[in-house]
Amino acid sequence: MKIDRDQIVDAALTILNEVGIDKLSTRLIAQRLGVQQPALYWHFKGKHALLAAMNTEMLKRSHTRNIPVPGESWQEFLRANARSFRSALLAWRDGARVHAGTEADPSHLDAIEAQLECLLAAGFDPGRALEIQIAIGRYVVGCVLEEQADGADPSDQAALDAAAERHPNLARALAFYRASGHEALFEAGLELLIGGAGAAGGVGVRCDGFIRTASSFGLEGTAEIRSRAEVMSKHV
Repeated sequence: MKIDRDQIVDAALTILNEVGIDKLSTRLIAQRLGVQQPALYWHFKGKHALLAAMNTEMLKRSHTRNIPVPGESWQEFLRANARSFRSALLAWRDGARVHAGTEADPSHLDAIEAQLECLLAAGFDPGRALEIQIAIGRYVVGCVLEEQADGADPSDQAALDAAAERHPNLARALAFYRASGHEALFEAGLELLIGGAGAAGGVGVRCDGFIRTASSFGLEGTAEIRSRAEVMSKHV
């Protein structure tokens, strides 16, 4: 039976949702496809290469808001992009772990060029624009890692709450934390990052007149922005 890369990645993502990343194996993928394991190595030299392809496909299917649109501010775009990125990782079991550590993929560069252009239009220099994108991207991955690993024992939480009663400031903070939930905490942190970015520089110009469709970018733009985009493509 002849198989291609797309079939392997699709089977791997299906199995990922069934058993998680720790139990995902080439043996299970080969069994699902009805082939021998060596058939997979023709397309992927190892599990790391497979995970990179899985990450690319996850984002392709689920990260739907990674291009700025005319009329929105850079702050609005950063919010939309971060929320979409978070939703994409949460859409897949262990999605953040699949994403973490993957290498840059050329298919991401069109979107990143558009993202950088939006921030440059708002008055940020290329280096600061890259720092903002990486900071928010890593924040999203970290939040999703914590959320997907959240298996706290209620008895442990109760013990912590009881101990915190001796520390009134912590007790009040924990009460707020418990009542907030993952999404509210994510949104609060995102606002802190965006607010900090605004305080550090940028004039709040909207993206009108600076946004082209992703297909029009190709790999064009300045060499400096392209090289920075290659670094950033593993984060956002």
